[in-house]
Amino acid sequence: MNATAVVRTAHDALQAAGLRGSFLVRDVDTGDEIEIDADIELPVASLVKIPLAVVTLERVARGELDAATRIEVAPGRIRTPGPTGLSRFRHPAVVAIDDLLYLAVAISDNAAADALFDLTPPAAVDVAVRGLGLAGIAVRHRLGDLTDTPVERFGGAEPHLAQALAIGGGTSGGGHAVAQLDPSRANTGTARAYADLLTALWRPSAITPQTAARLRELLAANVIRHRLAPDFSSDAAQWSSKTGTLLNLRHEAGVVEHADGRTFAVVAMTESQTPAAVQTAAEALMGRVARDLRDTLRGRR
Repeated sequence: MNATAVVRTAHDALQAAGLRGSFLVRDVDTGDEIEIDADIELPVASLVKIPLAVVTLERVARGELDAATRIEVAPGRIRTPGPTGLSRFRHPAVVAIDDLLYLAVAISDNAAADALFDLTPPAAVDVAVRGLGLAGIAVRHRLGDLTDTPVERFGGAEPHLAQALAIGGGTSGGGHAVAQLDPSRANTGTARAYADLLTALWRPSAITPQTAARLRELLAANVIRHRLAPDFSSDAAQWSSKTGTLLNLRHEAGVVEHADGRTFAVVAMTESQTPAAVQTAAEALMGRVARDLRDTLRGRR
């Protein structure tokens, strides 16, 4: 099947499953790509932790921060499903900056990420990302804002109501009644922008080598592996990634490194039209579509 047919089949499968999808797979050495609507701007949820970590590590590399500095983090005390790590702690914890980076990236801990945002506020991260030559990513707010959504207001008892509001809350002007889903107010990005960021981490770029190496290590340690990892992890391939999940949004951005030396950036961003919090079929379809795109691109050589 040629690339055009693969993309058309994938697009139809996503649509049939109630998913609006934005995908991009790139050979990081040749720059060859295959994509589905890769320039759609979407709220990125926890994917914002990648640029946050880059900027924090760049400050460490310049000597502005000491990775060993210990920070007291207030307990998140969150009880609704989803949040991890310090976000669920009941008591204050003292954690080094380097370990906050691990918690934020590898286990997607929002409280750890916000401790890093205390050091470098969102507006400063946004400016720094653009200063590295990376366009298409907007950093506007802290991660704590993601825990003030309809899910928390409904108390987690009726998740379908929160999902229905997320699906139906869009405005004719492209905004959204839920601030975290409004592209003009949320942290946003595109599949192409995140592929650019991953490419810059895996190949020489304006990002310092020590920052890139540490972030590759953190992404490889990601413990959330139910989305794309089943389709990309094997004895002959290493999958390094970060997920992002919020209401009806399900994203993952990562890199698969094959034993034959070929390396691909893979970004999958979806928006569901099904009012359900648990959608295992959607997760599986995301992985299948991303793998089919990778297989098609890999077969071009």
